[in-house]
Amino acid sequence: METTATELKSVALENKHVSLGAKMVPFAGYLMPVSYSGLNDEHLTVRSSVGVFDVSHMGEFILKGENALDLIQRVTSNDASVLVDGKIQYTCLPNDKGGIVDDLLVYRVNEKEYMLVVNASNIEKDWNWISKYNTKNVDMKNISEATSLLAVQGPKAILALQKLTDINLSEIPYYAFRIGKFNGVDNVVISNTGYTGAGGFEIYFPNEVANKMWDAIFAAGAEFGIKPIGLGARDTLRLEMGFCLYGNDIDDTTSPIEAGLGWITKFTKDFTNKAYILNQKEKGVAKKLVGFEMIDRGIPRHDYQIADSTGNIIGKVTSGTQSPSLNKAIGMGYVQSAFSKSDTEIFILIRDKAIKAKVVKIPFLKA
Repeated sequence: METTATELKSVALENKHVSLGAKMVPFAGYLMPVSYSGLNDEHLTVRSSVGVFDVSHMGEFILKGENALDLIQRVTSNDASVLVDGKIQYTCLPNDKGGIVDDLLVYRVNEKEYMLVVNASNIEKDWNWISKYNTKNVDMKNISEATSLLAVQGPKAILALQKLTDINLSEIPYYAFRIGKFNGVDNVVISNTGYTGAGGFEIYFPNEVANKMWDAIFAAGAEFGIKPIGLGARDTLRLEMGFCLYGNDIDDTTSPIEAGLGWITKFTKDFTNKAYILNQKEKGVAKKLVGFEMIDRGIPRHDYQIADSTGNIIGKVTSGTQSPSLNKAIGMGYVQSAFSKSDTEIFILIRDKAIKAKVVKIPFLKA
């Protein structure tokens, strides 16, 4: 059901975005900025310098107690037992039907405390799913509505943010985090996960200091041409890296194996629907998620059909765009496994015309 304007939640910085002239749209139950200066300008700003995304609509759960790791191990596909303090893991919540409840990040604060970062549209769904398996009294707290999150992305992000903290940001490796003082505020989480492939950090803090944080980050980044960036450019940036977007490339009907997420699926432990997913890995799957680039002129869009050279429908597009960095049209989609090899010719049906494309390895944008 579509959320009506009267039901939309607000992030703490909504008035800031409106005052900056952002185009605001309903997204995952919130009113969120989709663009400011324009998608291409914002996209290229992140690739070349530094931009700030307000992604405060994301969800954060704190899990504490002797059995916190046990619960995480039972509901997620990856092996969280390898985490040490200050490390982060990408994983997913398999459902009991072969699909994915959500993809998420697991932050290990210490041996008995973890933070889970989940997709905005799935906060309630994920909470209910994990709670169903919480049979050993893990202390679960949903801090989503009290927490703001800014993703400061781009090669100049570290230079801007280092002015605001004594934590040595260059010592936070990829998929790691620190908790400390940032812009005079204690207990701020600073992490390095990224969803753009451009480098940078995510800053988690209480809503009450959101405006103070935003203003300080923009002052620190002024010399680098820092700009606010909307969710439109976030989508094109992640697509160039071949990162999955829940609701597009993965959902309740797509398995981790089909989605190319076997690398976050560890069969050395027990987890939801392990036997089904292991069977898929061993026997193969009928469809696979692939990246492709257009050979002929045309832009692929979500749900466009994919055909073979004789016109047989072999799959559908899950994500697609005109890549601002590569200046060519790219996309991702599920195809029958026989068509999943690199350089396989496929056709995207755009307004009833079969437009030639080819399967390519992701990421589209090479480092």
